[in-house]
Amino acid sequence: MARGAPPTPVTDRSWADEWVTVRCPACGRRCQWPQPELDCACGTVLRLAVVPIARAAAPPRHVAPPAPAHIPLPRTAPRPRPAFRPAPIRDARDAVATAALYLRWLGYRDTRSATRRPPSGTRITARGMVAQVDPGLRRIAARDIECLWLTAMTAAGDTPLARAFFCLAGYTDEARARADTLGVPLFTIDLTGTPQPVNGAADELVARGA
Repeated sequence: MARGAPPTPVTDRSWADEWVTVRCPACGRRCQWPQPELDCACGTVLRLAVVPIARAAAPPRHVAPPAPAHIPLPRTAPRPRPAFRPAPIRDARDAVATAALYLRWLGYRDTRSATRRPPSGTRITARGMVAQVDPGLRRIAARDIECLWLTAMTAAGDTPLARAFFCLAGYTDEARARADTLGVPLFTIDLTGTPQPVNGAADELVARGA
C-alpha cells in the first residue's frame, strides 16, 4: 500500500483499473492482483493507492484475468443441484423410494435396501451413507436415532459413514435432542413426497451434499 496517499472515489470502472501489478516482497515475483478497494452500504467505493510499478498489459475483456493459485476460481465451485422432483406418497414403498431418490439427489450413489432390517421401517445404504426410513404413524423416539447411529458406527470400519433419518409422523422432543447430540440429520416426508429438514444437521447435509 502507498502510505499517506489519499483514496480515490470510484465513479467509473475500466478493465485496466480492476487489476494492479505488484511485486512480492519475499520472492520478488510480479503478479496481478485485484485492485484494493473499500465500499460502504451507501454505495460509495474508494480505491486505495498502491506503490506503482510497471503495469502489465490488461487481459482482453473476454479472458479472465490471472489469479493466484490459492484463490479458487469460480469454475471450481460445485455445480448447483437441479431442483428435487417429488412424487406423491401413497404407501410405505413410496416413502422408501422417495428417501432413496433424495439421497441420490444429494449425491449418494448405489442406494439399496439393507439386508438386515431395523425393528421398524426400512434401512437404506449407499456409498458413504446409511439411512433409515420409517413410514409408520408413530413419532420417532430417541432409541430409533441411537440404533441408526450405532449401525452407522458399526458398519463404518475405517471410513466414517454419514447417516440420515426419514419419517412421515415426526420426532419426539427427546429424539430431536438426541439427534442434535449425535449429529444425525432428521427429515420428514410430506404427502407430496418432499423431504423437509428438521434439524441443523439436516440443513448442513442438504447444503453440502455427499
